[in-house]
Parts: sequence; C-alpha cells; structure tokens
Amino acid sequence: MLMPAMSVAGVWLPGGYRFRYAEPVLGHLLRAALGASTAMGLVFVIMAMVDPAQLPVFARLCAANALTVFALHANYLGMVRAATRKGHLSDNVVIVGATHAAARIVSRNVREHELNIVGYFDDRAGRSAATLMGDTPFLGGVDDLLTWEGLPDVDRIVVTVTSTAQARVRELIDRIRNLPQEIILVLDLEGFNPEQTSLARVVDAPAAYISGAPKDVRRAAVKRVFDLVVATTALVVLAIPMAVIALAVRLDSPGSVFFRQKRHGFNNETIRVWKFRSMRPDKRAEEGVIRQTVADDPRVTRLGRFLRLTSLDELPQLISVLKGEMSIVGPRPHVVGMTAGSIEVTRTVGDYAHRHRMKPGMTGWAQINGSRGPCHTPDEVRARVRLDIDYVKRASVWLDAWIVLMTIPCLIGDRAKHR
Repeated sequence: MLMPAMSVAGVWLPGGYRFRYAEPVLGHLLRAALGASTAMGLVFVIMAMVDPAQLPVFARLCAANALTVFALHANYLGMVRAATRKGHLSDNVVIVGATHAAARIVSRNVREHELNIVGYFDDRAGRSAATLMGDTPFLGGVDDLLTWEGLPDVDRIVVTVTSTAQARVRELIDRIRNLPQEIILVLDLEGFNPEQTSLARVVDAPAAYISGAPKDVRRAAVKRVFDLVVATTALVVLAIPMAVIALAVRLDSPGSVFFRQKRHGFNNETIRVWKFRSMRPDKRAEEGVIRQTVADDPRVTRLGRFLRLTSLDELPQLISVLKGEMSIVGPRPHVVGMTAGSIEVTRTVGDYAHRHRMKPGMTGWAQINGSRGPCHTPDEVRARVRLDIDYVKRASVWLDAWIVLMTIPCLIGDRAKHR
C-alpha cells in the first residue's frame, strides 16, 4: 500500500510528471529514474526497520516498481514523440507574415513535425517571402485569411512581425483579433531562436496571446466525458418520450419529423442542428433563409407551440453531442447569417466570434440567466454574447453540472418567454 503512494510522490517532486515537448528525453528519464529510485529506497529502509526477515522480497518489489515506473515513462515519451512526428497530435496552424522568425519555425517543423503548418498569409508576398518560407504553401493576403474556407479547421494563428513594424502590428491585430481561433503574436526580435523554444509553446518566445488562451487539454477531456455520460443517459431515459414526440409530430401535420438548419459551431464551422419539427414545412428555412418567429406565428403548429414552450424540440441535439459537434453546455448555436434589428449579429458585437471558441451547447449560462429564444435587438445580442463569453472564461465541469440542474427550473419559471 505504501509503494504506489511513495512512487507517485517520488516522481512528482523532481518534476517527472511535467512533459515538455522541447525537453531532451534523457533529462526527463533521469528525473523519473531518480524520483522512482529514491522513493523505493525510502520504502526499503522503512521495511527493513519493520520486518528485516522479509528484506529479499522487499528488495525485489522495490526494484521492480522503480524499473516499471521508468519503463512506463520511456514508452509514453516514445509513443508521444512518434505520434507527433507523424502529425497525429499536431495542431493545424497558419502563419501570418513571412519573416525570419517564421522561416526558422517552418525550418524546425520540417524536422520535428510538431505542428501541421497549413500555409502562410502575407500581404507583401513576393520572391523573398517564397524563399524564406520554402515549400510552405502561400494562401494569399490577410483579407484572404478572413474569407478562407479552411479557417474552421485551423487551431492556431501565429502572427510573425518585425519589432519595428508597429503600425503593421496594429493593423494586423485589428483585422484578425475577432476570429475565434487562438491567435499568437511573435515578434521577430534579435536573439529569438526557435531552436530553443517548443513550437507548441511558442508563447515562451517573445510572444503574446492576442486572443484565446493556451489549451487546457485536461478540462477539454473532462468536458467531453461529461457530455458523453449526460447525453447517453438522457437518450436512454428519454428514448420512449422522444419516440412518442416523433409520432405526434408526424400525426399533427404533414412533413418530416425533424427540422435541420445550418448554424455556427466550433471555430465558426457550419454544422447542421436537428430539432423536432415545430413549424409547417419551410424549405427556405432549411436552406438558410432566415425568418425569425414572432408571437402567435401562424407557421408554428399546435404541437409545435408546446414543444417550443418546453424546449422538447431540442432533444434530437443529443445525437449531435454524441457526434462531437455540440456539447451539453455551451453558447447556443446561432443561425448562419442571423440578424437583430436588420443588422447581422456578427457586426453588432465586435467580440461575437469569441463565443465560438468552444462547442455550442444545448443549454448554456445565457439561457439560465434569461437570454433564451431569438434576439430581436442589438442590445439583446450584446447581453447574450456577454454571458456567453463569461461562460467561456469560467467553464468547468461543476459549472456545467449547475447549468444542467438549473435549466429545467428556468424553463418552467419562464413560460411566457417566446421561443
């Protein structure tokens, strides 16, 4: 019982559980070996004091434990390095600015494949830029980045500029800062050498996060497990009620049981959101022609009014959660091209795209704080975006659980809210 606890403590104290890509493998293994050996040495001393007759058995157990810990660390590092070099664990990255710092990052990445550099954008692209960036594809100017169809698949945007180009820095930041991706500014300073900096942790260089934040892999993994558990449980419990609703929709009015609509997902990616149909068939709505509902909308069916009032029409989105397109909790996915007061919502709030830094949810912080249904005015859009961004900053599994618990009481207590 003592050996596992001592083994963990022994490896943790010298930093054996901090895995840095740029760190030499030998250095990490030495720390792991030192920690495991020291811990098992202490266990052996304690056992010698307690029961000297069993020293041969304890010696073999301690040696086996230390060797096992060392072997696990060595194999883990080997597998991670191999998978990263093959591109399986690499982030998709685009570079803005063909500078010498960008060229050195590209050069090192050719050897290590720590990042999947999709290409680069530069308004001043010419022969010198092409020479610096080698075989990295040129994708156009900065304006092309803003309209590039591959943008939803990008995890990180690295902006590289020279330290003297202050006006250019400000211009670039103003043009791209509202994108939902993680955006990092790297200054091409004298003395900056990417050879001594992990590409995946480029913030350790002369850099700054313009928007976004470093990824929290642990939080993302916990959130995904939470989504899978809640969605699977809900589908099992609600399977029969969902079947009854589907039959009722079919009998209530002609048309498909489900309604599909294009909406914004993670990183502005366009996803298809499914609902139980609550309105009479409208092909234009499924094709993206937006016509917001109003109170006593004649297009809404009799059953549809009940489904909208109780939000039961949203239940098919549990499938989207299992597919990984949505989460149980997150900013609600808005319709592509949604307007408020004849103004497209993306132009109403400068930070609107920041709500797309995580997957959209079936419910969210905004929804339990009174912001539900369509937004009819720019002020309503600003209020919702403010709540959504607040959630993005504070998100945790405990906050998600609280939001899930509060969703039903909020719906019951606000039956007059138009949805």
